[in-house]
Amino acid sequence: MPIIDIDVVTRPEERLPAALAADLADALGEVYGADPGRVWVRLHDLPAGRYAENAARGEAVFPVFVTVREGAPPEGSVLEARVSRLAECVARLTYRPVEHVHVIVEPALKGRIAFGGRLAT
Repeated sequence: MPIIDIDVVTRPEERLPAALAADLADALGEVYGADPGRVWVRLHDLPAGRYAENAARGEAVFPVFVTVREGAPPEGSVLEARVSRLAECVARLTYRPVEHVHVIVEPALKGRIAFGGRLAT
């Protein structure tokens, strides 16, 4: 079961749609081929004034950061394909260019995460 945090740097006056978290969860669930309730998405908006890139005072960029946590993430070409599909889905639903979607895959959670106080092994 992946846990996916999505941080969207919002443009001035931009409001994320109320259904965006659910839409992202559904789309990413398809990427994973997951049963209902198996992909968890936490969506955060980050106002543009709270994001900066060093020495970049010119054209504003409004990226999206996607952090993926899984029990045992795939490796190699399987991971590459998944990350590409994740970025494409997030770009489409957040109206961002795919090159502005940055995906971070965390190390395996297996043995490091507990659900209901029980360590997942």
